Amino acid sequence: MSFSLLALVVLVGLLGPLLAGRESWHLPGVVGELLGGLLVGASGLRLLDSKEPTFTLLANVGFALVMFVVGSHVPIREGTIRRALGRGSLGAVLVGLVAALAGIGLAALFGTGHAALYGVVIASSSAALVLPIVGSLKLGDTTQLVAQVAIADAACIIALPLAIDPARALTTGIGAIAVVAAAVILFFALRALDRNGLRKRVRRLSERRKFALELRINLLLLFGLAALAQFAQVSVLLAGFLLGLVVAAIGEPRRLARQLFGITEGFFGPLFFVWLGASISLSDLGSHPGMILLGGCLGAAAILSHLSARLVSQPLLLGVVAAGQLGVPIAAAALGNQLRLLQPGEDAALLLGALLTITATTVAASVRARRQQHTAIAS
Repeated sequence: MSFSLLALVVLVGLLGPLLAGRESWHLPGVVGELLGGLLVGASGLRLLDSKEPTFTLLANVGFALVMFVVGSHVPIREGTIRRALGRGSLGAVLVGLVAALAGIGLAALFGTGHAALYGVVIASSSAALVLPIVGSLKLGDTTQLVAQVAIADAACIIALPLAIDPARALTTGIGAIAVVAAAVILFFALRALDRNGLRKRVRRLSERRKFALELRINLLLLFGLAALAQFAQVSVLLAGFLLGLVVAAIGEPRRLARQLFGITEGFFGPLFFVWLGASISLSDLGSHPGMILLGGCLGAAAILSHLSARLVSQPLLLGVVAAGQLGVPIAAAALGNQLRLLQPGEDAALLLGALLTITATTVAASVRARRQQHTAIAS
C-alpha cells in the first residue's frame, strides 16, 4: 500500500460528502463512499486491491471504529428511551419473528441456505442511520421508534457472527461470550474509575497538557478487545460495538466524541467503506441476475417486516423509517467476503437490499416531516 493509493482512497471517499451534501436527499455519506470503492475496485477500474494486507488491516481498524461510534450513539442513558423500552422491545420482537419467517422463505426460494443470515439482516435497524434522520426532522413522538431501533441494532449486531456461519455457531458463541464478558468487566472497571474521580483527573490533565489521553486509552481498549475477538475467532464488529455501548452507558465526554468523530469520519470510516466497495464485484450480479432479485426481496422484506410494529401502535411511516439498514448488511457483506461464505453476487445483493431500505427510510421520514409541519401550521 503506497501513499498514492492512500491518496486515491481519500479522493474517492469524498464522493460520500459530495452526495450527502444535498440535504433534501437525506443520504448517508457511506453511499458515496461505497460507490467510490465500486468505481476503483473489482467492479470498475481495478486500481485498488481489497486483498492487499495493509489495506485490509486499515479497513479492519475502520470497521472496529465505525462500530465503536455506532455503539456509542445508542441512547442508553436517556430516560425517555428507557421508559419506551417495553413497547420498543415488543416491536423489535414482532419484527424479528416476521423477519425469521421471511429469511427462511428467501433462503429456500434462492437456494442459498442462509436463512439465519437473511433473518438477522431483515430484522436489523441502523441507529447510525435512523437516529440522525430522526434528530434532524420533526417527526413527532419517536421515543418508541428510537428504543426499537436501538434494541434491534444491538441484538442483530451480536447475532450476526452466529448467523453468518451456523456450522461454527458453538465456537463463535463461546468466542462471543468471552468478548461480551470482557466488555462487562470493562464497564464495571471504567464506572469505578469514573466514580472515584480518576477519570475526571485524567481528562483535566489531558486537556491541560494536550495529551489526548482519553482517545489513546479508548483506542487501547478497542484494539485490545478486537485482539481478543480475533483470538476467539469473532468479528471485530462485536468488539467495537460492545465497547461503544460501554462508553455510552458510562457517558461519553464531548471531547472524546469529537476526537473519535475526527479519526473515524475523517479517515478510517471512509477507508473501510471504500475497501468494502472495492471488494464487491458487480460483474457477479450480471452473471447471476437472480442476486439482483434477491437484493430487491431482502429490501422489500425488511420494510414489510418492520410494518408489523403497527401492532404495538407504531405509525406506519415510522415503521418504514425503522427499516433503514446500514451496519448489519455491510458487516454481513464484509464478513461473508472475509470468510468466503457467500455465493457470487450475494454480497452485492445484501448491499442492494440495504440501499432500498435507505431510500424508503428517507422518503418516509420526509413525508412524515411534511405532515407534521402541515399539522403544526394548521393548528
